[in-house]
Amino acid sequence: MSEKAKSAIDRRQLTVDYTLKLSGLEPLVVTRETNFVNVGERTNVTGSARFKRLILEEQYDTALEVALDQVRSGAQILDVNMDEGMLDGKAAMVKFLHLIASEPEIARIPIMIDSSKWEIIEAGLQCIQGKGVVNSISLKEGEEPFLYQANKVRQYGAAVVVMAFDEDGQADTYERRISICKRSYDLLVKQVGFNPGDIIFDPNIFPVATGISDHDNYAVDFFKATKWIKENLPGAKVSGGVSNVSFSFRGNNAVREAMHSAFLYHGIQSGMDMGIVNAGMIEVYDEIPKDLLEHVEDVLLNRRSDATERLLALAENVKSKGKVKVEDNEWRKGTVEERLRHALVKGIVDHIEDDTEEARQQYDKPLHVIEGPLMDGMNVVGDLFGSGKMFLPQVVKSARVMKKSVAYLIPFLEEEKRRSGDTKSSKGKILLATVKGDVHDIGKNIVGVVLACNNYDIVDLGVMVPAEKILEEAEKEKADIIGLSGLITPSLDEMVHVAEEMQRRELKTPLLIGGATTSRVHTAVKIAPKYEGPVIHVLDASKSVGVSSDLLGTRKDALLSRITEEYIELRDNHQNRRSEKAHVSLALAKSNKVKIDWAKYTPPAPQMTGVEVFDKVSLSELRDYIDWTPFFSTWMLKGKYPRIFENPTIGAEAKKLYDEANAMIDKMIAQNMLQAKAVVGIWPANADGEDVVLADGTKFCFLRQQGKKGSGLPNLNLSDFVAPADSGKQDHLGGFAVSVFGAQELARKFEEEHDDYNSILVKAIADRFAEALAEMMHEKVRKELWGYANEETLGNDDLIKEKYRGIRPAPGYPACPDHTEKPILFNLLQAKEHIGVELTESMAMYPASSVSGFYFSHPESKYFGLGKVYKDQIEDYAKRKQLDIKSIEKWLAPNLGY
Repeated sequence: MSEKAKSAIDRRQLTVDYTLKLSGLEPLVVTRETNFVNVGERTNVTGSARFKRLILEEQYDTALEVALDQVRSGAQILDVNMDEGMLDGKAAMVKFLHLIASEPEIARIPIMIDSSKWEIIEAGLQCIQGKGVVNSISLKEGEEPFLYQANKVRQYGAAVVVMAFDEDGQADTYERRISICKRSYDLLVKQVGFNPGDIIFDPNIFPVATGISDHDNYAVDFFKATKWIKENLPGAKVSGGVSNVSFSFRGNNAVREAMHSAFLYHGIQSGMDMGIVNAGMIEVYDEIPKDLLEHVEDVLLNRRSDATERLLALAENVKSKGKVKVEDNEWRKGTVEERLRHALVKGIVDHIEDDTEEARQQYDKPLHVIEGPLMDGMNVVGDLFGSGKMFLPQVVKSARVMKKSVAYLIPFLEEEKRRSGDTKSSKGKILLATVKGDVHDIGKNIVGVVLACNNYDIVDLGVMVPAEKILEEAEKEKADIIGLSGLITPSLDEMVHVAEEMQRRELKTPLLIGGATTSRVHTAVKIAPKYEGPVIHVLDASKSVGVSSDLLGTRKDALLSRITEEYIELRDNHQNRRSEKAHVSLALAKSNKVKIDWAKYTPPAPQMTGVEVFDKVSLSELRDYIDWTPFFSTWMLKGKYPRIFENPTIGAEAKKLYDEANAMIDKMIAQNMLQAKAVVGIWPANADGEDVVLADGTKFCFLRQQGKKGSGLPNLNLSDFVAPADSGKQDHLGGFAVSVFGAQELARKFEEEHDDYNSILVKAIADRFAEALAEMMHEKVRKELWGYANEETLGNDDLIKEKYRGIRPAPGYPACPDHTEKPILFNLLQAKEHIGVELTESMAMYPASSVSGFYFSHPESKYFGLGKVYKDQIEDYAKRKQLDIKSIEKWLAPNLGY
């Protein structure tokens, strides 16, 4: 029996999955394609003075905004640390993690519980949902406490950061680093039974260039130790605090930025997986001045004995001169191949036709110009984008150059094709479509541009494309891959339908799923089981190239094997979460509604009731209400406006994009290219249980949170914020719809000119104008039409931070996710008749740059996420709406907890 048991253990160890899999509400799977994982560091009282002050002053709601800012800025893991002498760290950790859990946008990413005190770590482990990371444990107090803590971490199901620290102190040499990490690894794997994939080593990043010779090899030893760990400790990951390395150059940001970038470059090359680094203190590696890079790498790599002295001398010069950028046309003196490559990388269209013609004259066939210098240039673009050295706006400009060059060559290609039958070669043909009922296509267009830049033929069917057309065109075009996009939740069901149709037709074509409303979990649980062919969720444009390359290349089997395993696990985890999720009955949730003393509150009477139309809103006035942060996110530039301009990595590109967007807005205003229109309404209303009923009998049905709440936290429903009929108080409900017209037509003109950059720019600006118009109308309602905040004096920053009284939640969004309330609102507003905005069969608004929603005036009204709802509420909701349960379940599928 013992021999059989041993062999069983051996077989199990051979099949251990070393992938690091973390989760909040959503999974984070760290694979070799993930690149560097960014840990958000500002929710740390030891690293952020502002966060520390907020926690000490118990301003937890504002502290929560710091966490939200980290998530919106692109943090993939959130580090939370409450180690402060004047603070009850355990209580603070518990309270803050509970607040995080109630905010779905923050709770979606994994939590790193960071503390030097085990009691705080364990308290944190008892609070987080999903699978987090403990930061950290070590051997500094010996093996017994190390093994105790490691066993506890494993029992709680978390991953762990292990410091290279033992009874003799922190490891500061290569030999000590690998010795401690090997000892820790063996203890964790052999005695504790830890999955190696859940072990993250921090081999200690120390300052270099300190003037102490013993410190000269610190960075080299870290790189060597990282490489050794990845080669000798299977599955283990490596992390570190990068900013430590430049401690000697405090006050000289130019040198520190260069050191961080160079260190990160060599660290990642050695196998570094994740780390904490100030995003505002990184320079683009390829753009570090060559002399500065040489001096920095001399120090980091310990290449010469006088490296520190030389860098100190250069630092004074760099500090005094700052960054100087010289623009010239020296590149025009290169060969035509060099000029084409430069134009593609830099996105310069000024000379492209002349250079293309010169190349055509030199090559035997026009096709050879495409396959030669043009593709060589685009390969450089693809490599730079893939390695994080180019950003999306630059890539889209490169695509514009490519398209204009190819457009110039098309007549010659057609003539050559007639003579020889030769055709353009490519890596494969990919068909893209926004599914039926959905009108949003910016993300899809960006994916198409990125793929085209990597030599894929793109067939873009546009928006609102039914399944039949998608599959007919895929067959006609002999597409190698089909990509579906969607922004609204009904699109998820349409994607399921497409998958079912593909199965019915017995296709084998890989199916890619993308778009803001999609997720890996939904793809694994709802779409993949419907189709036997490959189904893969693609997070964003940057991931599409690698997935497509693997699907059409030699790594296809390995990719599909990994995806299949991941999706099986996701389905199992999803099922477990559904069965174990802490929730309450609808009856209990109702009894825990918001407690408002309506006897002491008089709802404000509006200055007008009924509907008012604004069909000629000034774009000049609107631009002052624009929130620019989401605009940069559209272009995959993460950061808050205007601080994003200070980011050395992406700041210059963000500022360039901002300037070009404003130049486009100037042109739009001068030439009246877009029209902004709005319709708003305010009607007498009272709450009737879970619903809000207008004086004319029109009813809006809302849903209540059913998640189990902590002490003192209510289960919210929007109807809580409207005076109930039995209060004897007359209240009101508002509604609105706003749209920006003309963007589609303007974008189409740019597309006809092979200018994807300006096409996407126009749509992104139109979306910002629509949101700005919604903000402006809400302000007008608060200050004039309803008038309950007529003395309000908020600037745009305060509006963006929602510091006003009242809310404007939108159907289809977290507080009221049911899109079927939109037709009721649109009928009340007569939105189509008044301003021309329409609803598709899937309840998407057309034009795409549109926003609609409700107005609530009560000072306690707040935005919230509904979360999961359960069978008892669905049955009640279906009865209230007089619809069958299956229809309700279809529209609320992402929110079903059963």
